[in-house]
Amino acid sequence: MGTEAGGAIGRLTEALGKLPGIGPKTAERLTHYLLAASRVEVFALADALRAIKENIRRCNQCCNLTEGELCSLCADPRRDASVICVVEQPRDLAALERSASYRGLYHVLHGRLAPLENVGPEQLTTSQLSRRVQGGTVKEVIMATNPTLEGDGTALYLSSLLAPTGVRITRLARGLPSGSVLEFANSQMLADALEGRRAF
Repeated sequence: MGTEAGGAIGRLTEALGKLPGIGPKTAERLTHYLLAASRVEVFALADALRAIKENIRRCNQCCNLTEGELCSLCADPRRDASVICVVEQPRDLAALERSASYRGLYHVLHGRLAPLENVGPEQLTTSQLSRRVQGGTVKEVIMATNPTLEGDGTALYLSSLLAPTGVRITRLARGLPSGSVLEFANSQMLADALEGRRAF
């Protein structure tokens, strides 16, 4: 192959290798798969990648990722607007939704407090959460941050921030092992943790 093709192949392999969970061998296999794929398939993938950067934004209410002003969950009138489940990342929300045991709304923080990494409340969506709770329709806030040191610290900070509102604050039950991540918990474990939540 010519230098130009080798350069393009090398750049693609390098770019794919930067994705989480993709090592050099997998990146090389993916590159060769894409080389063998039809133009339609490859351009469809390129369009999908471009679209997530151009069209995806944060929901005006819960800060989940969406293409519209509100995400499909916030726009669903069948959801219980009196309960908000606070999660660290959109993938945690997706994991809880897969458990099919929660019918309230969510709030996505887009991180957790991590002082050693210079992540404070101002880097998270804590002010939006506070405004939602102060709106008066919320009766319970479920702290569903990951059961890690930073996740617990974030939940503790948020409960003290929201305490003056008088809203009931609960934490997921410890059916989730300490140090684990919601994204990797199975549906039954998440359902049990939601069911067994306790006052914070």
